[in-house]
Amino acid sequence: MKHIYFLFLLVSSIGFAQIPSNYYDSANGLSGFTLKSELNTIISNGHNDQGYGGLYTGYATVYLDNTNESGYENDGTLLMYYTENPNGADAYTFTLGTNQCGNYNSEGDCYNREHTIPQSTFNGNSPMYSDIHHVVPSDGYTNGQRGNLPFGTVSSANWTSQNGSKRGSSNVSGYSGNVFEPIDEFKGDIARAILYFVTRYEDTVDGYSFDMFNGTENQALENWAIDMLLDWHYNVDPVDQRERDRNDAAYDFQGNANPFVDHPEYANLIWNPTPDTEAPSNPTNLVASNPTNSSIDLAWTAATDNIGVTTYDIYMDGNYAFSSNNTSATKTNLIPNINFCFTVKAKDAAGNESGFSNQSCETTTDTGDNEDPNCIEETFENIGTSSGSYSDVTWTGFGGLTWNATDARTDQTLDNRAITIRNGILGPTNFNNIAFIDKLTVTTQRVFGGGSGTFDLVVNGNVVGAIPYGDDPITTTVTINVNPVTSLVINNNSETSDRVMFDNLSWTCGLLSVTDYSIENIKLHPNPIKNNLTVDLKSNINTEIEIFDILGKRVYNNTISKTSNLNLQALKTGIYIVKLTQGNSVITKKLLKQ
Repeated sequence: MKHIYFLFLLVSSIGFAQIPSNYYDSANGLSGFTLKSELNTIISNGHNDQGYGGLYTGYATVYLDNTNESGYENDGTLLMYYTENPNGADAYTFTLGTNQCGNYNSEGDCYNREHTIPQSTFNGNSPMYSDIHHVVPSDGYTNGQRGNLPFGTVSSANWTSQNGSKRGSSNVSGYSGNVFEPIDEFKGDIARAILYFVTRYEDTVDGYSFDMFNGTENQALENWAIDMLLDWHYNVDPVDQRERDRNDAAYDFQGNANPFVDHPEYANLIWNPTPDTEAPSNPTNLVASNPTNSSIDLAWTAATDNIGVTTYDIYMDGNYAFSSNNTSATKTNLIPNINFCFTVKAKDAAGNESGFSNQSCETTTDTGDNEDPNCIEETFENIGTSSGSYSDVTWTGFGGLTWNATDARTDQTLDNRAITIRNGILGPTNFNNIAFIDKLTVTTQRVFGGGSGTFDLVVNGNVVGAIPYGDDPITTTVTINVNPVTSLVINNNSETSDRVMFDNLSWTCGLLSVTDYSIENIKLHPNPIKNNLTVDLKSNINTEIEIFDILGKRVYNNTISKTSNLNLQALKTGIYIVKLTQGNSVITKKLLKQ
C-alpha cells in the first residue's frame, strides 16, 4: 500500500452520506441507450463541480484504503491504480501536501492527478476536467508513461511500473496501436470510470477524439473497447466493497454517483441488451489416456460459441467431477484397476451449456504401491457467483456435501476458484454424525496485504492441527484420525485482518477404530462390485453389516450368521465403508461400487 500521511486531516472519523435509496428509480425497467440517457439525467443532476484544486481535498476521503470489506492494509493511506501493490509492501511512499508534482524523473518523485479520459480529449473543459469519478491520484512519472494512450492488454511491453502496470503494443482484437494496461486488481475500477464518463457526458462525447471513442452519443465506444471493458467490469475485476465505499464518498464530495458501481447490471443492459442464449457446440474427440494407479489424462477438441467458451465441465461415469478452463485435464485420486468413463460439456459466460462430448474410457493401473485415495475433494468450483463482498456463503460441493463459509468472498483465484476467509469459518455442515477421516490436505495463500499466520483445524470441538498461510501458496496435511467425526471447521485466524484463500481441500477416508481383530479375516468379494457382494464369514456368528457412503450416511443395514450374498444394485457408483460388528468386535473395510 502506498503510504501517504495526512498531516492536516483526521480521516478515520469521517462518515459518508449514503446514495439515496430512490436515486435510480427513474431508470427501472429501461434498457439500451434509453437507459444510458436516463442515467445521464440522474448523475448530471446534483453534480457539484469542486474544481481542479478541490480534487486533492476529495482524494483525502474518496481514494483511501479504509475498509476491511475489500481492504489491503486498511491503514487510511491513498490508493493509486498504476502503482499500488495489493499483495505486499509498496516500493515507495508519499506525504500528502509535500510531494505534489512538480518535476519528476522516475517513479516515487511526486504524485499528481490522472485523467483516465485524457484532458486533451475534451480540451480541458469543466466539469470533465475535475470530475473525481475519472480523475484519480497517480504517481507523476507513471502518469507520464501512460500519456494519452487508450487502455488495453499488452502483448509486448516497452515499459513496466513497479506494480506491474505496463505500456506496449496491443493484443486487443480490433485495435493495433500502443495501449496502457493496469494490473488486474484495478481493471474493473478503470472500466467503470470510462463507462461513467461516456454516460455522464453523453451530450458532448460524440465530439471528443479518443481512440476508445467511436464518435457517437449513444454507443460512444468502439466495439473492441466495449468488449474489453465489459470483460474487465464483469469478469476480471467485479465491483467490491472497497469500490462501493469509494462511490459513497464521491457522492458525498461531488453530489453524484457512478451508476455502474451501484448497479453493475446496467452495463450489459446498455451495451449488450440482448442476452446470449446460444449454447456452445459439443466438445469432440475426447480421449482418456496415460493411466496411473490414481490418475487418467483427458484431452479433447475445443467447442465453438458465438461469444466464447469459458469453461468445460468433466463428468465421470455420468456424474459431474470437476471443471477445466483448458482443453485438457487430469482426473486424480482414482482407485487402481478400475475402468472409468468420461464425457465433457462446454459452457459460455452466460451459462449456456453444450451437449455431451463422445465418451472415452480408460482403466487405472495397479502396481501394488497404492495409497488410500481422497474420498472428498473440494475445489470450490461450485461456490457460485463471484463476489468481492464479505458475507456468508453456502454451496454444494463434491458428493453432495454442503459447505458453509462466513466472512468470506468468492472473487479470488488460487488454482482456479478459491474461497477467501477473513475472520470467519469454513467447513461442511452435513456429516450426519458419522464420518471416517484420516488426513486432511488444503492449500492456502494470503491475498492483498498482511503477514503470515495460521487457522485452527477443529474437529468435534477440539483443535487437531494448524493450517499456516503466507505470501506464497502453502499445502498442508493434518492427521486427524478421529472416529466418528461429527463436526469439522477451519477457524480462529491468528491475524483477523488477513484475507486467506483456501483451495484444493481434500481428506482421506480412514477406518473406524477396531476393538478386537478376531473378525478381521471376513472377506468381501468381489471388490469392486457390480450388483452383488459376497460376505464370507469364517464362523457362524451373528454379524451386523452396515454400509456408509463417503459422507457418512448409512445406506444399507443387515444381520447375517453365515456366508451370504447381498444385492447392492440400488447403490450408486462410488466409494463406501462397510462396518462389520460381532458383539463388541468391530472392523471396517473399503468397498467400491461400479
